[in-house]
This record gives sequence, structure tokens and C-alpha cells, in this order.
Amino acid sequence: MKDVITADMTIGEVLALHPSMAGVLTSGGMHCVGCMAGSGETLAEAAMVHGIEPDLLLARVNAFYNAIVNGQ
Repeated sequence: MKDVITADMTIGEVLALHPSMAGVLTSGGMHCVGCMAGSGETLAEAAMVHGIEPDLLLARVNAFYNAIVNGQ
């Protein structure tokens, strides 16, 4: 399946795709999920702030989202 989540999407947009996305973001070190300012940050911006490799973050969130969509 094609990646749906991109680096230029905001955390708020990712969370709007499915509520359980908060767990995968948080477990990956993205603790700004519940922060008001964080919801307007892009994944790329948030990854930089939190010292997370953006490509790894995108791979994780897309794998998780694709598993949800495919019912796995």
C-alpha cells in the first residue's frame, strides 16, 4: 500500500486519520502529541525538535496506519 502519511503533514492531520496514531507517535518519542503547539507542527518539524530520524518516523507511522487500514 502507498504511504499516506508524509513529512509535511501536521501532527493534528495524522491524529485525524485514526485516534490510535497517538500511541505510535508517542512510543516513537513524539511526546508533543497532546501539546497545543505540537498539533500544528509538521512531522518533519517535530522529528527535528525531538531528535528523531524523519525517515524512520515516517516508516513507522505508515506501517502502523497501513496495518490499521488493512485490518491487521
